[in-house]
Amino acid sequence: MTQLYDFTLNTASGESKNLGDYRGKVLLIVNTATRCGLTPQYEQLQSLYAKYREQGLEILDFPCNQFREQAPEASAEYAQVCQMKFGTQFTIFDKLDVNGDHANPLYVYLKQQQPEDKGDFKFKDLLLRLASLGEERGASDIKWNFTKFLVNRDGEVVARFAPSTTPLELEDEIKVLLN
Repeated sequence: MTQLYDFTLNTASGESKNLGDYRGKVLLIVNTATRCGLTPQYEQLQSLYAKYREQGLEILDFPCNQFREQAPEASAEYAQVCQMKFGTQFTIFDKLDVNGDHANPLYVYLKQQQPEDKGDFKFKDLLLRLASLGEERGASDIKWNFTKFLVNRDGEVVARFAPSTTPLELEDEIKVLLN
């Protein structure tokens, strides 16, 4: 049976990283883009990371160019943009696909564990659905950039949040998992 800790992926700098290295940590896994209307969420992601990393929070950033090609940079350049513009200190991984025939196995696994977004429907969610009209999507597919998966210290994917759910809206749930 596959577990989250079975996956190995490359970071934006080309280093091979086994997710088993994060055993015992609370993880927030996010597919991102630098040229998206939701990109300012990076500020909140970094804020959460700075506030809770000493308590065991790790943010795993997976750039994805599948949504209107809003992450066109090469992975190393992508990481540099995020570090310079938003001061990111968490790990940025190599760009990957989250949906379709070429979806990275990690995202296939995450979607199997949490096939639906949690939380209240927001007007922004409607706008995101409209933006992706004409693109084939399965029921559990990632709808847009900045979908977030929350993972407890045991590696269980406990929740999935819509792109319009801001990182700071997850703070209470993160604190519960950290304690």
